[in-house]
Amino acid sequence: MSEPSFLTGQYVQLQLTPASVGDRIAAQLIDWCVMLAYAVLMARVLKELNAGFSTNILVVVLPLFFYTLLCELFNNGQSVGKMLMKTRVVKADGSTPTIGAFLIRWLMYMVDGPLLSYAGVLVMILNRRNQRIGDMAAGTMVVKLKKYKDIQVSLDEYDFLESNYKPRYPQAADLSLEQIEIVSRTLAMKNDDFLPRTAALANKVAQKLGIERQEASDTAFLQRIVRDYQYYALEEI
Repeated sequence: MSEPSFLTGQYVQLQLTPASVGDRIAAQLIDWCVMLAYAVLMARVLKELNAGFSTNILVVVLPLFFYTLLCELFNNGQSVGKMLMKTRVVKADGSTPTIGAFLIRWLMYMVDGPLLSYAGVLVMILNRRNQRIGDMAAGTMVVKLKKYKDIQVSLDEYDFLESNYKPRYPQAADLSLEQIEIVSRTLAMKNDDFLPRTAALANKVAQKLGIERQEASDTAFLQRIVRDYQYYALEEI
């Protein structure tokens, strides 16, 4: 089964490695053990203190009810079980989930979990990203932590677009990945025929896309085409 993948800024294909169904079940069992231990401990403490019903609700029930949401929200997508199993919740493109995404996947556990005979387990088995229903609704997945760290390093290394980047040539999106790779390889060449090669390629790209160049040099024009292509490629991910 192939792993989900996406393109970085330099069009290097990176693979997200989904946590296995076994990893996810093991993490859930660990979390249940943590929750049970917490409930038993706090119940004994509150019993010794002769705490009332409302105190039990605040100290025991609410923390257990919101356990998964709070852990993932404030611990970079990891509950205790996920930490021990070296997995993490991320967006399907490898980025950090939003608060809304965490909230959706937490709410959907009522559908995925025991209330509907663990429908989420069946769904995980049937899709290549091992996503439960809540993950699909939130656009998230659970990945192996080591692979995720490698991907984050690669993204930091390759991404060169500023957050406020404004594309100039929307027609660049019509180029294929193979054509962009040719442009990138040409720009990386530093041999004696670099200038005539870039001039010929710049003219060919401009003609193919039917655009009027705004850059003074061939190199600047081709670099702009590559960056505009990157912008629109990332918009589609």
